[in-house]
Amino acid sequence: MRFSRFLAIFQARNKEFWRDRAALGWNIVLPALVVLVFAFGFVGDGGSIYKVGVLEAGDRVERPGFLETRYIRFVPVTDRTGAITRVERHQLDMLVDPDDRRYWVNGDSAKGYLLERILNGSPEGNWTREAVAGGEIRYVDWLIPGVLGMNIMFSALWGVGYVIVRYRKNGVLKRLQATPLTAFEFLAAQVSSRLWVILGVTLLVYVGTYVFVDFKMYGSYLALFVLFALGAVSLISLGLVVAARVASEELADGILNLTSWPMMFLSGVWFSMEGLHPIVRGAAQVFPLTHMIDGARAVMLDGAGFLDVWPQMLTLVLMTTVCMAIGSLTFRWE
Repeated sequence: MRFSRFLAIFQARNKEFWRDRAALGWNIVLPALVVLVFAFGFVGDGGSIYKVGVLEAGDRVERPGFLETRYIRFVPVTDRTGAITRVERHQLDMLVDPDDRRYWVNGDSAKGYLLERILNGSPEGNWTREAVAGGEIRYVDWLIPGVLGMNIMFSALWGVGYVIVRYRKNGVLKRLQATPLTAFEFLAAQVSSRLWVILGVTLLVYVGTYVFVDFKMYGSYLALFVLFALGAVSLISLGLVVAARVASEELADGILNLTSWPMMFLSGVWFSMEGLHPIVRGAAQVFPLTHMIDGARAVMLDGAGFLDVWPQMLTLVLMTTVCMAIGSLTFRWE
């Protein structure tokens, strides 16, 4: 690899992006507008449904009468400590353990108060109360990692996948093939250019929305940065797979839409995946965006560190390796 050739392509791609003021502005303004709309347009968690966590037990046969209450969404959980934390932060309105006849409720939660009255009025009775306390996690606090991840996804897929296809259609790649530039140098420059642009724009959006919204951040900024960087590289690599051989902009746009829209709706950008069918939750695990958003929310809302989110980081690294290998091996200039 010759660094001078890599640097020339890297600088050329950067200049091309910065001169496209419309695309640059859209990358910055769109996610900020989404966050501001949800911050000022919704109060609380954005819904009126009650959400109760239920500690699972494999040998349970009978269901207490409270668990049959209509209009309450019961979410099975296995991690008691994590579920209690979510009650503290108003992400769950109540947590119940049917085996021990215990329940946890936040004394500052209006929904928790009403659920407690319903529970105490249920036929089985004799529940032990465990009070917890903690500040509410607003819907906008929960939404921020998803919006940042969504913006990274669109910028990565279209900023690399669509652009390379356009180069191929316009004959730019054919002319570059006649130079000493190698495919690896070209692809490395494209990935590096898009990566630092994505991280720079994400930082601007993060700081700008924080000034107006003041969302929660409990974890490590370094861990969050690494997660976004790994997620961006993984999504860029996915874009390279699309761009490796496609020569039609229309076909590339269709494939990128077919890839991005399922990610946007199944990766937890707008709503929690808890309570959905296990097949749907399992299908979401094939998307890099799912692991990036899950890790980012764990860092920002649960105060997770590197050791807590290493499974998401490792998964993103493996996905990047696979996609980069496929993109490099199948890449063609013409």
